[in-house]
Amino acid sequence: MKIGELKSFGHNVADSLASGICFMIGIYDVDIYAEASSSPEGHVVVDFITGSTSGSPVSADLQRALDFYSEALPDLCRKHGIDLSEIKVLSARFGTDSIAGRHFAVTVEASDGRRSIDQYVGTPGRRFSKSRKSGRAA
Repeated sequence: MKIGELKSFGHNVADSLASGICFMIGIYDVDIYAEASSSPEGHVVVDFITGSTSGSPVSADLQRALDFYSEALPDLCRKHGIDLSEIKVLSARFGTDSIAGRHFAVTVEASDGRRSIDQYVGTPGRRFSKSRKSGRAA
């Protein structure tokens, strides 16, 4: 799998959640940014493979949506021609601040160690900065 394909897929999944509409899973009316900003942590990190989170606590409704993303991931990968077994990391950190506003950073890592982190702002997510490619993870 090309790392560019995985980066694009990761952006699409994270952007679906960031939009609050979540077309990929058929859930409507979740606001990850409101939940991220409502606690001292100020961010939510989502692992789309497991459906787990860190950072700000999330509501039961948002956790249910994240569980649906995790459950739908194999089918989403298949539809995009991606082998799920080749994905080691597919996560995103969602937050807000007074300068960038709503933003998210998508981290992807292929099973062979190629890794990339891309930052996006707004809805829909537009690239904020060039990706940081670290080649192979240690």
